[in-house]
Amino acid sequence: MNEAVKPSTTRCPICGKPADSALTPFCSRRCADVDLNRWLSGVYAVPAKEEEDEDGDQPREAEAGEE
Repeated sequence: MNEAVKPSTTRCPICGKPADSALTPFCSRRCADVDLNRWLSGVYAVPAKEEEDEDGDQPREAEAGEE
């Protein structure tokens, strides 16, 4: 069977409109700016895990007088 292959249409993650190839993955400069503002204002955050010592303990805070 010879089926026509549809090109996948990438959607803007902000508004859902088809993305502009010059602004991929966004559809407009406005949506790109909205996304940038979300990153800069802390709306998007990458979860962090506290580091542990080799034995699995949390590192101890240095007390006054210790180095």
